[in-house]
Amino acid sequence: MNTQPLIDTAKALIAGDKGLLAMDESNPTCNKRFAKLGVPQTVEARRAYRELIVTTPGLGECINGAILYDETIRQQKTDGTPFVKVLIEAGIIPGIKVDTGAKNLAWHPGEKVTEGLDGLRDRLAEYSQMGARFAKWRAVIAIGDGIPSQGCIEANAQALARYAALCQEAGLAPIVEPEVLMDGEHTLERCFEVTEEVLRTVFHQLYTQRVMLEGMILKPNMVLPGLTCPRQEPVDEVADATVKCLLRAAPAAVPGIAFLSGGQSAELASARLNAMNARFRSRVPWALAFSFSRAIQQPALEIWKGQEAHVSAAQQALYRRAKCNQAARRGEYSTAMERT
Repeated sequence: MNTQPLIDTAKALIAGDKGLLAMDESNPTCNKRFAKLGVPQTVEARRAYRELIVTTPGLGECINGAILYDETIRQQKTDGTPFVKVLIEAGIIPGIKVDTGAKNLAWHPGEKVTEGLDGLRDRLAEYSQMGARFAKWRAVIAIGDGIPSQGCIEANAQALARYAALCQEAGLAPIVEPEVLMDGEHTLERCFEVTEEVLRTVFHQLYTQRVMLEGMILKPNMVLPGLTCPRQEPVDEVADATVKCLLRAAPAAVPGIAFLSGGQSAELASARLNAMNARFRSRVPWALAFSFSRAIQQPALEIWKGQEAHVSAAQQALYRRAKCNQAARRGEYSTAMERT
């Protein structure tokens, strides 16, 4: 296998001061967000929203790659131009989410395992022919009373590793996303413990499946207190804990870490990423980047609301959020940027 293209793609995804845009929401998830804003839950509404995103002027200035969904990678602009072509012409690498979602894990109440390995080799070959150069698979790990269990962590780690190996076999750089969820009242310290264990287990399985670490990207959660935890640590403490955890568990061979936003507000996600880069950028072995979805898209979606007349204003909001995260990669973000 020629490994250099995989290495080149992984490096390109986190190059410079840019990051990734996750626009891979499943149709049910996209429909839920539309429903809250009164947007019709139709194929055409989803297509129009995605066209708004991919045609945002200047998006390629701050985004290296876009993660698409199966429906999205097959869609086109109103004039018939495929979204994949629009992205490539903007200097953005197209990627594709390939898992089929998290399902209940047998005999493990409250825990899930991500599915989608059946037929994955053939699907990866098709996506590659359609222009995708990387892929993504998300595992979800909940913290609660007696969970996560070792069985849940290992089942998800094995699936992530098998997915990543199949991606590299197909010439696609895998994004490996083990997400420890923010839901709950757990402390930052508890999140640290679970995230470290999850990452150690994931990388053990990646080694076992012979995944080349130089040709992949890690997409982890930040180390955060649960959303309903009484103590919410300040930005710098979150940055310290997250980098400390990654230094313990993420090998230096991985070229980049592109954080998920996971339900954080847009401003907090940017501020926390900024603190990590401002304090540690010159002292860590990997690039600290972003792979945000709602933390980039939500302000634009709330402006658009399905109205053609709002497209330009929504695109400006999307671009502003992407620029804020670009600044956070440099350690130069400030809340004043939110008002410019």
